[in-house]
Amino acid sequence: MLMLGIDPGLSATGWGLVSLQGARLCYHRHGVIRSTAREADTQRLAEIGQQLEEIIATEQPEAAIIEEIFVVNNPRSALRLGMARGVAVMVCGRANLPLYEISARRVKQAVTGTGKADKRQVSEMVARLLNIKTPPFDAGDALAMAISGLQGGSSKLASEKSAPEPSGGLESAIAAALAKQDQLG
Repeated sequence: MLMLGIDPGLSATGWGLVSLQGARLCYHRHGVIRSTAREADTQRLAEIGQQLEEIIATEQPEAAIIEEIFVVNNPRSALRLGMARGVAVMVCGRANLPLYEISARRVKQAVTGTGKADKRQVSEMVARLLNIKTPPFDAGDALAMAISGLQGGSSKLASEKSAPEPSGGLESAIAAALAKQDQLG
């Protein structure tokens, strides 16, 4: 299954594509959709939507996963995050792409072993697991969500299908990647 992870944000929306083939995690692509505060919010949101539509059309993922809504101290930041998240949810809905959600804590736990890992730790572990250069934090979070979604750690959001089945193969893939990294020193 090809899983699209989406880490929404108005300034930076990270995305990443990962599949699980047997006991092996397979990296496909990742990126960050960036905008600046000089642009109007309408333009920024339209660009996020357009680029996500292109990624879905080109890559044809079988499911997507996005971070659950969480509480932030700044209402303005929460609103902006919610707008970007809403665009991502809408794009997945228009593409009839099953969409799951997952908490940040669950992602961190699944990928790093601790629910309190910081963005740097998540991106570094993603790089180790997928045997790639350390991705930017936003893309690293998106790839981590995709990995977690393949593990079955998500909950149902906007789909009639149930969450992806947990795969014992992911635990083997993580153990193999860590062993390989230890051998390389």
